[in-house]
Amino acid sequence: MCTFYKRKELDKTLLTLSYKPDKMKTGFDESLRPKEGGGRKEDLLMLPFLLNPAYKDYIWGGVKLRDQFGKDGPTPLAESWELSAHPDGDAVIASGPLAGTRFSAFIKDNPAALGSRCPAGDFPVMVKLIDAAQNLSVQVHPDDAYGMRVEGERGKTEMWYILDCEPGAFLYFGFEREISADEARRRIADNTITEVLHKAPVHPGDVFFIAAGTVHAIGAGILLAEIQENSNTTYRVYDFGRVGADGKPRPLHIDKAMQVARLAPARPDAPGAAPPRPVAGGTLRRLAGCAYFTADTLKLAGRYSHAPGNASFVSVLCLDGQASLCCGDETLTLNKGGSAFVPANAPEFTLEGAGTLLLTTI
Repeated sequence: MCTFYKRKELDKTLLTLSYKPDKMKTGFDESLRPKEGGGRKEDLLMLPFLLNPAYKDYIWGGVKLRDQFGKDGPTPLAESWELSAHPDGDAVIASGPLAGTRFSAFIKDNPAALGSRCPAGDFPVMVKLIDAAQNLSVQVHPDDAYGMRVEGERGKTEMWYILDCEPGAFLYFGFEREISADEARRRIADNTITEVLHKAPVHPGDVFFIAAGTVHAIGAGILLAEIQENSNTTYRVYDFGRVGADGKPRPLHIDKAMQVARLAPARPDAPGAAPPRPVAGGTLRRLAGCAYFTADTLKLAGRYSHAPGNASFVSVLCLDGQASLCCGDETLTLNKGGSAFVPANAPEFTLEGAGTLLLTTI
């Protein structure tokens, strides 16, 4: 939870919070009813807080987010929106005096928490965990210009970090060769579109950068973390003949998809990626760095320090193991699946323990 302290009182205030995913609340019972106000305080020091995610029960989801990460959402559980201020799935502050406050309300009332790189009044990113028990639809997302003009929200560039997968799992990532819009439409109609998509095998630790306009689909048996722009606009191209919960085929969005899709091979490398490098307390790997977000994994084996520096908040998602996040006199415990938000105007914080953490900034 974001706890506010007067600087002169900081040295005598201690709050220790423990986050246990297997007992995690969804944020919508009486004890954690979302509050509309974000609790704005002037001239106070802002410290990290824990977040409860929004859950999505899409038909292709499975049980791994429950079994491996302790999430207590619906079954099937397809997505856990760990960092989100989107109206389709708003995270909820899970600790401290603002517990139960919607994350979107907090950032509206406390824009300085986002940092100088964040556009005024606009939270830019989402961080998710995704469990694909079945293939997702073949789909594409628009860029910002098209998204704002047609849908009234950002487009969607995203990045996938593979956490686990079944033997032989793969995903679709762009095309094997450039094709025309006429060929694409014909292949969608005659169920052969996957024959010209690039089929990429996956392994834990792999990274895929999905620029807006890239046609793609997560395959069955893949568990991943996703960092993306703050958007929920998806144009479904092909759905393998699947029907929805109502027994009817799920709608396709072919005309819009053809306006935004790059019908060509995808760019293979993530921008800004760098190999792992040793740091005090572990190993840091830059997964991607682009205009929308920067994502790193920290293999924690000791004590790691980070100073936000007012430029950007830091999202911390524990992918494995356990870590203590210490900032000022506050300590948060992150077990596997735990998510914390460190405001940009927080003081230097440390992560101590053993595990793998996903760090997202802008």
